[in-house]
Amino acid sequence: MSWVTFLALIARLFRLLSRLPLGALHRLGWLAGWVTYAASPTYRRRLRANLEQALGAPLPAGALADAVVGAGRQALELPWIWLHDNDAVVARVVRVSGWEHVEAAWAANRGILFLTPHLGCFEISARYYAAHRPITVLYRPPRRAELQPLVEAGRGGDSGIALAPADLGGVRKLMKALRDRQAAGILPDQVPARGEGMWAPFFGRDAYTMTLAARLAGVGNAQLILAWAERLEPGRGYHLHLRLPRRPLSGSIEERVVAINGELEAMIRERPGQYLWGYNRYKRPAGAPPARKNEA
Repeated sequence: MSWVTFLALIARLFRLLSRLPLGALHRLGWLAGWVTYAASPTYRRRLRANLEQALGAPLPAGALADAVVGAGRQALELPWIWLHDNDAVVARVVRVSGWEHVEAAWAANRGILFLTPHLGCFEISARYYAAHRPITVLYRPPRRAELQPLVEAGRGGDSGIALAPADLGGVRKLMKALRDRQAAGILPDQVPARGEGMWAPFFGRDAYTMTLAARLAGVGNAQLILAWAERLEPGRGYHLHLRLPRRPLSGSIEERVVAINGELEAMIRERPGQYLWGYNRYKRPAGAPPARKNEA
């Protein structure tokens, strides 16, 4: 099968899945999660190892099942979110906690830097904000150029989100948005490329962590807001959580990176079953220096 044919099938599958109700996709996610877990030994080892690193071994009752099912639901909700118009997507956010932090930043004429980890439905947070005001979001283009139109349409499209690729030009777009007192969003737990990160503790093990979030936090007096959308029971939608850091970021870039990882850990511990534990968070990017300890 050629790549063109394969990608056409993927696009068709996306369209078919997007026609199903969100609740049905979340129920199918239970099956998708367990099939993926059973079919891939590498994925299975990584997910369990990362989960045990964070929660300890033996795992708490139900922790593994929640993580496996959560990953499946995250994967299957993606076509629905990408291929529905923004009004329909935003309407599935049925509860918002912490919106007063956003309004306070507006009132103070400050930009907002949203940090959204791979927790819950991380695709929907920016779309909710974009329904109110402009936001620029950093994203990593797919390795296959043929997938670019699908990704850009899904993450941008009619949502009002301005996409910034994960390169120097994209970083400049984020900085401009913050200096213009607008909003910017990034996934702070995404493994950066060589030279764009540093080793910092994440659940007690060194992980190569981007420094970009710590650097952007000082641009244009921006307000840092931590955001994640909790996935409710199938068919019930999402609860968007917005909060300020427990302590203001200060000190060197290195100290800020460590503090941000600590904030992410606190968020993830609230709903560990909705974190993407199968993500290769502890990998060493090509050309990056060795970890100080516990190298992946």
